[in-house]
Amino acid sequence: MNIILLGPPGAGKGTQAQRLVEHHGMRQLSTGDMLRAAVKAGTPVGLEAKAVMERGELVSDEIVSKLIDAELTAMGDSVGAIFDGYPRTEAQAHSLDEILAGHGRSLDYVIELEVDEDALVERITGRFTCAACGEGYHDVFKQPRVPGVCDKCGSTEFKRRPDDNEDTVRTRMAEYRAKTAPILPVYEARGIVRRVDGMADIAEVTGAIEAILAG
Repeated sequence: MNIILLGPPGAGKGTQAQRLVEHHGMRQLSTGDMLRAAVKAGTPVGLEAKAVMERGELVSDEIVSKLIDAELTAMGDSVGAIFDGYPRTEAQAHSLDEILAGHGRSLDYVIELEVDEDALVERITGRFTCAACGEGYHDVFKQPRVPGVCDKCGSTEFKRRPDDNEDTVRTRMAEYRAKTAPILPVYEARGIVRRVDGMADIAEVTGAIEAILAG
């Protein structure tokens, strides 16, 4: 099974990808993570990417394609792939088709986690964590049982991510729409796009994705 998971930041893509990894033994292929790992490991593609980045240039589609090709080779035929953050353009979508075909694979589904922008703003801007243990909380949905005291470790220090503010969230949403708009028609034409309510309970979202994969 090879799928693309789409959704704006905060939609729960990472959580659902992790569940697919745990339940099905799939591999999450995030191009950003793969790029950092390749550079750190000093692989041929990593060295090529490092040279490009040191010149202050963007890593080309060709280098990203090499990364994905190498990862699919290392994974073997029996492991399913979850593509996260790639493809972002129509050219990359066609490039991914060629890479997958070279490994005897093809895309099964493109699953988009749909969100309500205003509700997502509330979800993200209300988040805060314990500064000591990292336990997550929310202004509306999950306050500590004792105000100002972490349920898990008893710390009284909490922190918020500086980019968890309304302007940043709405900018991210606009960027997401701009980046996914070019690739969705490619997959809509093939009839493999499926949409799930990303605002539902985490378990419900997982169930909806499982139903798609079982279909």
